[in-house]
Amino acid sequence: MKPLYSLAILFFTLLASACTQTDNRGTMAEGQRMKVLTTTSILKDAVVNIAGDAAEVESVMGSGVDPHLYKATQGDLQKMMDADMIVYNGLYLEGKMGEVLEKLSRQKTVVVATASIPKDKLRASAQYANSNDPHVWFDVQLWQEVVKHVSQQMQEKDPANAEVYKQNTQAYLQELDELNQWVAQQIQTIPEQQRILITAHDAFGYFGDAYSIKVRGLQGISTVSEFGLQDVSSLVKYIVENKIKAVFVESSVSPKAIEAVVVGCRERGHEVEIGGTLYSDALGEDGTPEGTYTGMVRHNVTTIVSALR
Repeated sequence: MKPLYSLAILFFTLLASACTQTDNRGTMAEGQRMKVLTTTSILKDAVVNIAGDAAEVESVMGSGVDPHLYKATQGDLQKMMDADMIVYNGLYLEGKMGEVLEKLSRQKTVVVATASIPKDKLRASAQYANSNDPHVWFDVQLWQEVVKHVSQQMQEKDPANAEVYKQNTQAYLQELDELNQWVAQQIQTIPEQQRILITAHDAFGYFGDAYSIKVRGLQGISTVSEFGLQDVSSLVKYIVENKIKAVFVESSVSPKAIEAVVVGCRERGHEVEIGGTLYSDALGEDGTPEGTYTGMVRHNVTTIVSALR
């Protein structure tokens, strides 16, 4: 069966199931443990920090999964139907799945994690008209807004554990405050003329705006778009002209694009190295430092600073 037909069948199956369900948007019953399903591993980590042991948390996508290209499965459908609350990023990060979840919100508690971020703080997409860059987690302060919004929704859904969620959120926000200060300090140690970040796709725009580093990606904000020879040539020219010494691959994106850029620079007499692997749209493996949001951010910043400084 072709993927397009599979997605269509999944879409209509989910809608049909939602139509036959009772309205489950009310608060949790006393003594019932809330089941929260997130789309991405990054969102799962946020919910785990808010919930502690008070809720059961699962994500649709695991480590290293590109949410731009992810196709929902029948197993995902069952998880959605079983969850008491579903949390997704929004801003078209999840593509067609976002449309499915929007429909499902008529019968189930569905939270758009980025909904509380003021419009003037969102980056406009140069790739898609009337849309915004979804990669808000690369600005730690914006991610704090996400955490506060999701926490508030969890407190309203599960009032019996509201105080637990509130206290955990306050502790986590303090940790994120410290992380934000550390990132800013580390990036400032890179000489200003060398503060240019080249990656496979344009996921680090918020990072660049927040921490004063120029950012260029070979592909646009979504990996759905293809890169061409003109894109490679333009980026090669930029790297050579600015004497950039390192570029970066991403854990959830094929390295072929950046490898082509490295070859192109070499052909023009400029040696540029791959400075390391950055986590962009997904966390690292569970049980590793990079498997948490704070660990992922620290890994990325340490890798960038080591290569560019």
